[in-house]
This record gives sequence, structure tokens and C-alpha cells, in this order.
Amino acid sequence: MSNLSNDHKHKDSFINIPTIKYTKLFINGEFVDSVSGKTFETVDPRTEEVITEIAEGTKEDVDIAVKAAREAFDSGPWPRMTGAERAKIMMKWAELIDENIEEIAALDTIDGGKLYSWCKGVDIPEASKILRYYAGAADKIHGQVFKTSRNLQLYTLMEPVGVVGQIIPWNFPTIMFFIKATPALAAGCTVVLKPSEQTPLSALFYAHLAKLAGIPDGVLNVVPGLGSNAGAAISSHMDIDAVSFTGSTETGRQVMKAAAMSNLKPVSLELGGKSPVLVFDDADVDEAVDLALFGILHNKGEVCVAFSRVYVQEGIYDKFEKKVLEKAKNWVVGDPFDPKVQQGPQTSKAQFDKILSYIEHGKKEGATLLTGGKKIGNKGYYIEPTIFTNVKEDMLVSQDEIFGPVMVLSKFKTTEEAIKTANNTRYGLAAGIVTKNLDIANSVSRSIRAGIIWINCFFAFDIDCPFGGFKMSGFGKDYGLEALHKYLQAKSVATPIYNSPWL
Repeated sequence: MSNLSNDHKHKDSFINIPTIKYTKLFINGEFVDSVSGKTFETVDPRTEEVITEIAEGTKEDVDIAVKAAREAFDSGPWPRMTGAERAKIMMKWAELIDENIEEIAALDTIDGGKLYSWCKGVDIPEASKILRYYAGAADKIHGQVFKTSRNLQLYTLMEPVGVVGQIIPWNFPTIMFFIKATPALAAGCTVVLKPSEQTPLSALFYAHLAKLAGIPDGVLNVVPGLGSNAGAAISSHMDIDAVSFTGSTETGRQVMKAAAMSNLKPVSLELGGKSPVLVFDDADVDEAVDLALFGILHNKGEVCVAFSRVYVQEGIYDKFEKKVLEKAKNWVVGDPFDPKVQQGPQTSKAQFDKILSYIEHGKKEGATLLTGGKKIGNKGYYIEPTIFTNVKEDMLVSQDEIFGPVMVLSKFKTTEEAIKTANNTRYGLAAGIVTKNLDIANSVSRSIRAGIIWINCFFAFDIDCPFGGFKMSGFGKDYGLEALHKYLQAKSVATPIYNSPWL
């Protein structure tokens, strides 16, 4: 069993929990109740207690938000500002985030069970970094001028697509908010964003800071609500010009269908994953164990790119298994505010139950439970770090995205076998390679069908490097200038040239 923190008492003794200030929909620059007056509970996964009631946005509220966003796009100042003017406001927004970092980090911790130290040290600072990156890109949007074969002057204008609908998940509420909203805003679009109903608190706080920074009314609208209602309304709305979604492959399919059946709006999808990591015989075993364990237990396994399938070459497999077992048993699970804790609770009861169900499937299908597999304590959604061995490739635990602290550990003989096994999945989001051999690293990285390959590292993202999936992990890129370009459309302009001495 994992080492449970002695301070796993949820007394809020590590930090003062902030008062929840924003619980309503943010539409057209104001916090408002939903049309229906309905609310939903957001729950603290540490204690299973209700934090607060959140206004529940429905189709009617989405309609109002889209109308505000449309007015702001068609007649408002935001898309008509220079890029430098938009950048100045976005820079101010980033400064306000920096000033409120501890309060926002606490919101993501109580709402999603994320480690407070990670939120404060990584996620929230990354949000500011993303904002500043796209603020810097806002005044560098330009088209092309063409040397033509006819008596024409031809050039392109890069114009914002218009009103953008964005639906974000619950595992990284801050990062997802900004990798979606900020490139769209930098491009001059207006946004209707639905945060996950599991983790809406920080999104509403960011909306408040956006207002303080000077983002005009109607440009950014945040509508918490259920995916089946508010999310569906965004996907099928006839007056939304593009939609971007991060979440499960099943829901992504529904988003794409709704977009096609409405106004054929372009869609960007970042979906599920079942990412392999291949550990070769020449790897440093201690480093490989640390990498593989962090790769599956980071953020309690609620990571789309988690190293959920670990394949170790047979020459070092026994040594690797012994060491990863020992470290998994000593992994500290507990209150995410405790600086000694390495893993907090799963985000929701539904996800908690789903993970435990997959663990039972693994045992029934004949996989060997090496360690873990049980809930921890009587309160909170805590699950032991879990490792399965002797897993067949067609088992659910090997094929399905579990989205929890569950590792599938297997061995391989040859490089060819490793590549074939790594590609034996409907997903293609990420993969890892652990080796000291440059030839292996180069050949294997070019052979695995995945959107990002990490060699001797994990979670090595950078704001300037595009990220997205292959196969059923989706299409379209977040991060980098490619993310900015998906919120722009090229318009070609042609003018005849008469009596010119040259073309």
C-alpha cells in the first residue's frame, strides 16, 4: 500500500482556503445568474464536501453569450484594435494573474485535487507565460504577397475567424483555459468558453481578472454548465464560427458531429491517449523508473499523455520491476496542500469509480496486480498507485484510457517488437523512449505514430512547440503559432494591374 501522509486529515492546516468569490456565469462583461436559475454543486475531492453552488449554464445562456460575442466581434473594438493594443491588455491580464497566484492555485487544488505546490510553481506561472507569448504574437499576424503569372496583384489577409466556442476539461483547468482562449483572443476573435463542471472556479476568477485588465465586454464569456447541455449548445450553435475541444474521444466525436450538422464550423480536437514508454536495455534503470513512475502518477494519472503503458526490454526488466514496485509503495498520497504529498485525490467521484472499475476489469481478465488497486481512507477520492503485469494486449487495461494512477508493465525482446506494440492502439497522442543509443532514439521516434515523442524525458512541453494527436487522439494543434493560425483564415485579394513596367 502507498505511504499515506500522516497529515491526511483535511484540516486546511497548510494554507488558508480562500473565500469563493465568483460562482455565476460571466457574459458580456458581467457575472449573471443562469436564465433557468439552476445551479450545480462543485465538490472538494479531498473531503467529498460541497464547496459551493455554481450557476448552471444551459442552451439559453449559451445563446445569450454567443449574441454578446457576435456583437463584440461584428461591432466592438477588439478585432479592430491593432495587435499591439490587444497585446497591451493581455499583458496586463498576465500581471494580474501573477498578483493572485496563491489564491488561484488554492482554487484549482480544492476544486480538482491538484497538488498546490504544482499549481503555484508550474500551472499558474505557465498561464502567465502563455498569455505573454500570444500577446507577443498579436502584432505579428500578416499575410503574403505573391509574384503572379498574370497582370494581377495578389495578396492574402489573415483575418480572425469570428466567434469561437471552446470546451475545456477538468484535469488542467488553468493551462487548458489559456492554451484555448489566448491564441483566439490574440487573433482578434471573441470567445465563449465552457469550463468543466468539475472544475469551474479558476475559470470564473480568470474572467474577473480579464475584466480588470480591460478586455472589452462580450469578448470573453465563461459559461459553466453540463457538457450534455451547454457543451452541446456550443458545438451545434449556428452563430459560432469555430469550436475547439479537449476531452474524451467519445465526446470529441459528438462535438464533431454537431459541428458538421449545424454550420460546418471547423473543429479542433485534442482527445484521449494510451501513451507507451519504451525502456531499452542500455537505459539507466533508476532514471527510467523515476521517469516511468512520474509519467503515470503525475497529476494522479489524470493526464492525457500519461505513460500508462510501460514496456521494458527483457535484459533489465526484472531489475526495473523490483525498483518500480518499491518506489510505488513509498509514493505519498494525501492532502494536496501538504508539501510532502506526491499524489492528491482523483478529481471527482465519477472518475474515482471509473478507475476502480478498470482495476477490477484488469484482475478479472487475468492480469497480475503487482501493487495497489484499492482506495485509500474513508473520505476523499484517493486511490493507491497501481501496477499490473502479465497483461495481454487485448485487455481493457491495455487498450482503454483509464485516466488514473494505473500502470500496465510489460517486457519486450527486440526494437521491432517494441515499435509494433507501441503502435497497437487506436490512440496517438504521445510516447516515450528511454535509451542512451542515438540510433535507437532516432529510428524509434520516427516509427511511433504519435503527436509528440519524448526521449529520456516526460511532460516536456514548450509554449513555442505545437502539440496535438494522431489517429483517434484528434487533430489540430495547441501551443505555438499553429494554435494562433487555427483562429485565423486567409482571404485572398486580387487587383488587376494595367500598364505596369513589371509584374
